[in-house]
Amino acid sequence: MVAAGKLEVDDLAGRWEAYSLQVVYQPEDGIERALVIVGADRRGTVFGLYELVRRLGVSPWTFWADVPVPQRAQAWVSPGRLLDAPAVRYRGIFINDEEPALGEWTRATYGGSNHRFYERVFELILRLKGNYLWPAMWGRAFYDDDPQNAALAEAMGVVIGTSHHEPMMRAHVEWARYGQGPWDYTRNDERLRGFWREGIERLQGREAVVTLGMRGDGDEAMSDHTATDLLERIVADQRKIIAEVSGRAPEHTPQVWALYKEVQDYYDAGMRVPDDVTLLFADDNWGNIRRLPTPGSTRAGGYGVYYHFDYVGDPRNYKWLNTNQIERSWEQMRLAWSHGVDRLWIVNVGDIKPMELPISVFLDQAWAPERMDLQALRSYPARWAAEQFGPEHAEEIGEILSRYGQYSARRKPELLDADTYSLLHFNESERVLGEWADLVAQTQRIASKLAPSQRAAWYQLVEYPVLALDNLHRLYAAVARNRLYAAQGRASANAWAEEARRLFARDAELARVYEQDIAEGKWTGMMSQARIGYTHWQQPERNVLPALATVDVRASGTLGVQVEGDPRGWPQPARRAVLPALDPFTARTRRVEAFNRGAQALRYTTSSSQPWLRIHPEAGAIEDVVALSVEVDFAQLPPGEHRGQMVVRGDELTAVTIEVPVQVPSGIDEARGFIEGDGHVVIEAAHFDRATAPAGMAWEVIPNLGRTHAGVTTVPPNAAAVQPGGDSARLEYAVHLHAEGEVDVRVHLSPTLDLQGSGGLRYAVSIGDEPPQIVRLQLEPSPGHPHYLAWEQAVADNVYVGRSRHRVKAGPQMLKLWRVDAGLVFQRIELWRGAPPASCLGPVESPRL
Repeated sequence: MVAAGKLEVDDLAGRWEAYSLQVVYQPEDGIERALVIVGADRRGTVFGLYELVRRLGVSPWTFWADVPVPQRAQAWVSPGRLLDAPAVRYRGIFINDEEPALGEWTRATYGGSNHRFYERVFELILRLKGNYLWPAMWGRAFYDDDPQNAALAEAMGVVIGTSHHEPMMRAHVEWARYGQGPWDYTRNDERLRGFWREGIERLQGREAVVTLGMRGDGDEAMSDHTATDLLERIVADQRKIIAEVSGRAPEHTPQVWALYKEVQDYYDAGMRVPDDVTLLFADDNWGNIRRLPTPGSTRAGGYGVYYHFDYVGDPRNYKWLNTNQIERSWEQMRLAWSHGVDRLWIVNVGDIKPMELPISVFLDQAWAPERMDLQALRSYPARWAAEQFGPEHAEEIGEILSRYGQYSARRKPELLDADTYSLLHFNESERVLGEWADLVAQTQRIASKLAPSQRAAWYQLVEYPVLALDNLHRLYAAVARNRLYAAQGRASANAWAEEARRLFARDAELARVYEQDIAEGKWTGMMSQARIGYTHWQQPERNVLPALATVDVRASGTLGVQVEGDPRGWPQPARRAVLPALDPFTARTRRVEAFNRGAQALRYTTSSSQPWLRIHPEAGAIEDVVALSVEVDFAQLPPGEHRGQMVVRGDELTAVTIEVPVQVPSGIDEARGFIEGDGHVVIEAAHFDRATAPAGMAWEVIPNLGRTHAGVTTVPPNAAAVQPGGDSARLEYAVHLHAEGEVDVRVHLSPTLDLQGSGGLRYAVSIGDEPPQIVRLQLEPSPGHPHYLAWEQAVADNVYVGRSRHRVKAGPQMLKLWRVDAGLVFQRIELWRGAPPASCLGPVESPRL
């Protein structure tokens, strides 16, 4: 066909893993037309075949998520030719932290991590157009556990490496099995060199990428100081072994040096490796890349990134569910691509399941970073949903996946506790539970419309994560209510303890369905990861129900009162309760709860001191609790500060008087923009009035990125820093402030790290005509560093809050957010007169006129 000029191959020759699909007319006698798949090499041919299979509707997750294969009577191929090739040379996954979940499953299914297990892993990688694997390593040795593992990888065309702390193709556990003496090059170098030589000899010429360097035993730092001289000697000795065993210069064997944790410090201190070695930059284990090469810099070995969807370590393990926003991983890997990282992309995926969606995004982006633009990202959840469940409900399923990604990433489930979302301020706990309830309802509505054959895939990919995290949020909310209500003496505290126990049991039942009921019990052990009861970074041995309180309930009904924002139960001796102030913009109503401290019902009445102050419902019976809405008729009040009183009385003679302050601002008839209320202004960063950027730069809104709405950044992502001021890049927000004075401006950003090590990324803020104030993100993931605790807080909260202080005038003002350094992602802006009440997400966005 090539000789006859019917098949094009000139643009395939010599291209790494390239392939083409071409309709050829009369390729041979008796054949009118044929679809011909051509690979530039063996993996290119495999990728061409899997591309055809995927276009026929077969999901890469057919085995790993039980996605049914669609049945088709016919399929059509359009005339023409498709040519494709990867942009990143090595694209793969790292199976890690695989106990207990994946470990239990592999032992039950295959008898261990043997070639039968890895055949499924290799197939998944190739279906996703990956080519590279760091094998499972918790007590496992890929080459030693089953000699057929390596042979099968070579036969299927998957490149094997070893993790960042397993040099020279030796698994960490092999030193425990066969090593002699300490894992210490200063005291045991000869035996270590022999150990490493065996790893290279065992390769037998198979395709591999060899990890260089050395960390301490157990994936820890090798020493307390920056041991650059020692590590440079280790690398030189390892390369000498590679050359001796291979019989070729070391540059002919692909090698990688992982700049992970303290090794990054060695690099920053000036350590270097030969130019043919790939420099593998790493994230901070929480999805924020630590360093990247200077844009435009090159080296023969190129650059790579080691990224995480799973982690064991400070400030807390996260291993149970997928809690990785695809928008964030996309944004970070786009940064890497723009800085010239095109040799190796590897991601820690834990147990593989349930990371199906982020793995797909990561490897699709690695194949074609330029095609994975913002529009492709926006449509990705729906397109991925169509690939798993068909097109009929794909848009709605995609929305479920996006909402789940945002809600789950706010705080890892392992970091959730009873204090995460406030019961006292901004209606936060109820808001969050309401969002999860809506997502559950949407999920169950779609579930009722799917075919029975889709049930297993639906439960794994959508339903279980949504239901399980909704349940976990409700569990911690029940614990929070139990503890708060017990402190207040509420009779219902005991009922909330029972609700917490019910939700704890339901967590186990949801996991049981995953492991035993769907797919004929195929996924036994896969949800066995402990997730409830953490007290420090390391996981508990099993799920542990949080401590609950018990109230000795009195027999007769007795009135108690809680006012919004106050944890105390009223009455209190010699004190009077005070509601937070009401205003016509952000606090038109306030909440008071009249509750029962006894087993029997009681009745209550209310009264107010002013005709403009109203309480609903005014009177009634209390069995458990009655929520009272305190409202103001603002039409009756002139501008200024006002004060009223309300009284709640029980029929057993308890009476609680509550002060009700009211603030009515002046000069608001012509107000425009975001209006101050309750002492604050809150703005989602994407809701700017004007975006200004110089030539060659633009502002970009990344939907869903962040905790509450969207992220805003500048492109290109590798553009140089600029001085704020004048006509520089900025976002402008019109605000209306009620009084002059000082305000604290808190800018919420994704916790992006300083990619060039220049002292912290910068932005600037100005209000009105004042000069911009520059603010630095002070984040450093190195233990012992002055900014390490700030980093811990930022990754736990999944947001960094920068602060600046400003003197403001009353009336309309223009707040300007200035871009200084590249890579910043703005999420929201808050202005506060005083210290904000404790909460996780803060208030809802302010009204905008």
